[in-house]
Amino acid sequence: MSLIDKISDEIKVAMKARDALRLEALRSVKKELIEAKTSGKSGGEISPDEELKLLQRMVKQRKDSANIYSAQGRADLYDKEVAEAEVISEFLPEQISPEEMEKVVVEIIEEVGAQSVKDMGKVMGIATKKLAGKADGKDVSNTVKRLLASED
Repeated sequence: MSLIDKISDEIKVAMKARDALRLEALRSVKKELIEAKTSGKSGGEISPDEELKLLQRMVKQRKDSANIYSAQGRADLYDKEVAEAEVISEFLPEQISPEEMEKVVVEIIEEVGAQSVKDMGKVMGIATKKLAGKADGKDVSNTVKRLLASED
């Protein structure tokens, strides 16, 4: 079953449950998926990797907005954005723990033979592919920096 079919099924469930917040989040995901499919670049189809990136981008947007609303003291909007991010996150792969992420990054550093922060590009290239959808890019970047800085 494709992601768009899963989303459509979840929309029906949310409509029956009269869950307006979940319904809004799911509809926004479906809209983004349809737009991605019909854009000139995709040729009518989007790969699972592109779907994953789209979902990650949507979650990141919601979290960024939530942080802004929190700083402005807008608890109502903050709660809405956080709840939507949680709904969208349900369709992402399980996130790995910081310890597991560090273990993967250490293996990559050894594999590449990285010696210092100058080698960060090599490590990040492999790490972002290996950890796609399983860890936030910013967290991966910070972990790589910290581990490479300790090797100096």
